[in-house]
Amino acid sequence: MPEGSAGVGVIGINVCGAGRFRAEFIAAGFGGRRVLVSAAMLKRVLVTGVMMAGALFARAEGRALKADTEAAVFEPVTRWEFAYESGALWRVGGGGSQLDYVILPQMLTWKTPEVTRWTVGGRDLVLRSRFSVLLEPFAKGPESHFVGGAAGGLLEWWDARRTQALFFSAGGGVGLMDSKGYDVAGAQGQDFNFNWFTYAGSRWQWSEGMSVVVGVYFQHISNRGQDKVNPGINSVGPIVNVGWGF
Repeated sequence: MPEGSAGVGVIGINVCGAGRFRAEFIAAGFGGRRVLVSAAMLKRVLVTGVMMAGALFARAEGRALKADTEAAVFEPVTRWEFAYESGALWRVGGGGSQLDYVILPQMLTWKTPEVTRWTVGGRDLVLRSRFSVLLEPFAKGPESHFVGGAAGGLLEWWDARRTQALFFSAGGGVGLMDSKGYDVAGAQGQDFNFNWFTYAGSRWQWSEGMSVVVGVYFQHISNRGQDKVNPGINSVGPIVNVGWGF
């Protein structure tokens, strides 16, 4: 083949003594001259190429794993939530009215995104706020209902996968009822009343858009001495909550 002409190179392998060999590369690009390549050089080239390919593959796999992990960790605490809560409360304790009240609270609740968070026991403890509209018919008692609003703080202790959280909430508000205290002993003395509550339980994140909560709810209702008739109502019972994030 004439020098300087294009063509396909030719590799020849010569076996030397003691199992050694050398490769001869004859290519037009080298003007037909022989280029000797030792076995050690070929080995180094091959090993270097394999190592570079492995490093690039591992880097790509690492990026993909990081992206999958970030996508898998859904953050429900960064969203606003709306929840419908329903339950049943029974009169408890000796400090309030001794009438056997049974209250059926129905609540429409808004929860804010997180206010702040801390790491406690390897889980995230998140502080949020909640605001509720209270619609509470009385299944038993001289009054028939309590209607009002309440607000409070909400602590949620989340697992790393954001599938479950333990929670505690406390707060208070105001409302109105059809008081019967001047007609029935042990009933409430005026229509305008205050309330405060504590609420604890567990939350399960069923999907990115929906959660279910089961908890125990304590509520106190009274007029705080604004009327001379003020027995108050202490009640406790289970609450179920279905929430939607947006």
